[in-house]
Amino acid sequence: MKKFKLIALIEASFFAAFAIILDLLPSIKPMPSISISVAMLPIFILAFRWGIRVSMISGFMWGILQIVLGDAWIVTPVQAFIEYVLAFAFIGFAGLFYTVIQKHLRNGEKKIAVAWIITAIFVGSLARYFWHFIAGVVFFGSAAPEGMSPFLFSFAVNGVTMLGSWVLCSIVVGLIISTAPQLIIRKNDPLAIPHNKAS
Repeated sequence: MKKFKLIALIEASFFAAFAIILDLLPSIKPMPSISISVAMLPIFILAFRWGIRVSMISGFMWGILQIVLGDAWIVTPVQAFIEYVLAFAFIGFAGLFYTVIQKHLRNGEKKIAVAWIITAIFVGSLARYFWHFIAGVVFFGSAAPEGMSPFLFSFAVNGVTMLGSWVLCSIVVGLIISTAPQLIIRKNDPLAIPHNKAS
């Protein structure tokens, strides 16, 4: 058990660092306030490998790294907590679907697994951008165009970013499932033991 906990923490740290690297790559920017990228991808892969707890830890690490490396846009301590602690940790909610995804992958049911993965990525993306939406309304309402409510502005900006990132990450994970599913299927996982043989 201790060995698995150590491996989980090592992977959480590695994938958080990988997310930072991906975040440095050029992103799709249809508008100045909107940035669509695959930076959440490592956290999603970890969610499908380990589940919600490990992926939330990794997302939390990613958010803290953003602050430490000076890549965070901080207005107040509360805003920083919402957008770089809560929001990034909540990406790990994709791990809620860990069990069903692993079972379908192990059974060779890739199409069903991909459908669940797309759902999981949507949930993880929505969980993250819910907090960015709240922060947008509370802290960045002044950035809204004249005549537009801060609520609608934050909803539009974060909604488009969330949907774009969801689609992009889903496409990439779909390609991974097709070419290298072993990146998601973890060895020595309890789910690998058939139920009729489990003690």
